Amino acid sequence: MKRFTKMLLAAGLFCAGTTIANAQVKIPADIEALLTKNTCLACHRADQKLVGPGYKEVMAKKKYKPEQIVELIYAPKPANWPGYPPMAALPSVPKDEALKIAQWIVSLAPKKK
Repeated sequence: MKRFTKMLLAAGLFCAGTTIANAQVKIPADIEALLTKNTCLACHRADQKLVGPGYKEVMAKKKYKPEQIVELIYAPKPANWPGYPPMAALPSVPKDEALKIAQWIVSLAPKKK
C-alpha cells in the first residue's frame, strides 16, 4: 500500500507541476500543500477534469456541505460520478485536513446572482 501511495504521490506531483500553472483558480498555498500531501492532485484539479472531476465541477453539480465532502473522502460514492473511474477511499487523510480541504472546495461553488 505504501508503494502505491508513493507512486500516486509522484504522479500527482508530476501532473501538478505541469497543470497548476495553467489553472484559472488560484489555490491558496496552505490548501495546495494539503492537496499535494494527501495525493488529491494526482486525480483532481480546481477547475478542470483530470482523472476525476474538477472541484468547481463538483460544486456546480451538487451543493455539498463541507461535512459531506469529508464523508466522501473517506467513503467515495462512485455512483455520484458516472463516467469517471471510482475514487479510492482515503482513510489516511487526517480529519482536520479533510475538513480544511472540504471547506475550500465548498468555497468554489458558483455564486448565486
